[in-house]
Amino acid sequence: KRCMDVVGSIMCIILFSPVMLLSAILVKATSKGPLIFAQERVGLHNKPFQMYKFRTMCVDAEQKLDALKQRNEADGPVFKMKDDPRVTKLGKFLRKMSLDELPQFLNVLGGSMSLVGPRPPIPREVEQYTPYQNHRLDVKGGLTCYWQCSGRSNIMFDEWVELDLRYIREQSLKTDVKILWKTARAVLQGDGAE
Repeated sequence: KRCMDVVGSIMCIILFSPVMLLSAILVKATSKGPLIFAQERVGLHNKPFQMYKFRTMCVDAEQKLDALKQRNEADGPVFKMKDDPRVTKLGKFLRKMSLDELPQFLNVLGGSMSLVGPRPPIPREVEQYTPYQNHRLDVKGGLTCYWQCSGRSNIMFDEWVELDLRYIREQSLKTDVKILWKTARAVLQGDGAE
């Protein structure tokens, strides 16, 4: 699995480098603030790490979150909002096409993430986990998993957890290849992205 992560992330960084360069230029040209948004996430066995994304929100997005919590459209400990006012115009496009997540291939190459595994949560979400939900962290978090290719933002949190635990039970290189293929198809179709 680690060999596939290293080879896969290097190939994807090379393959998507023109798209990453163009995305970087557009982020800097269309809004003030840093190019990359580094956010603390929780990885394997509750170990924190910095996960990278192209910035898709205004610079003070984290400070504005408290004022928006009443408009949360997701259940469970996660925050999701379809028309989040903190997201830039370019950010909406980058998110829809999952281009904001391309820098995470660096996380995979560095070993803090895998190509396939449960999406790494934010610490404040993990604080609200039940012991059962915490089993999501029994494997290394990934760029994609069953959730990403099964409707993404349209799935309730409990079902999301069940999909992650299903992956943990079924994980194999064959399963990873199947999920990567389904994810590519879902991303191209924009299924459940926000």
